[in-house]
Amino acid sequence: AQNAPGVEAFYCVVDLHALTLDIDPAALRRQTLEGVRVLLAAGLEPGRCTLFVQSHVAEHARLCWLLESTATMGELRRMTQFKDKSSRQAGNINMGLFDYPVLQAADILLPKASLVPVGVDQVQHVELTRDVARFFNNRFGETFPEPKPVLTATPKVMSLADPAKKMSKS
Repeated sequence: AQNAPGVEAFYCVVDLHALTLDIDPAALRRQTLEGVRVLLAAGLEPGRCTLFVQSHVAEHARLCWLLESTATMGELRRMTQFKDKSSRQAGNINMGLFDYPVLQAADILLPKASLVPVGVDQVQHVELTRDVARFFNNRFGETFPEPKPVLTATPKVMSLADPAKKMSKS
């Protein structure tokens, strides 16, 4: 997308999302830096796209707070990712895990994205983002576009460590 004419492409290393795991802070810093290196090695050119670390842009957390005022507990309870991950980390079902989709919505809405390239497993998150944007706009005035998912050629990126599982943020 960084080479598509007329498209402003954003790439974000989502270190705040990793806080839903029981992760050592030093390991998180190393993995975050490694994520940036991998994206640069894969060919991202900062002169042609925006590449950043999520926690370095305070507006992500701020917008998440504002969006939480419009997202409902019922909507978040229905998210399949929360159900799946909470069953796998029963000893660490934290509020961040529950609220993860709202932070993801902030990641999408902050740059006012209109198209979001995703695998089929992430369509539910873009649909929630559309709902949150609509609720926010109805309450506070027209602020965010309702982004549309664009399905990628690869429906799911599988884990390199265990190809039977979907790749995760860790």
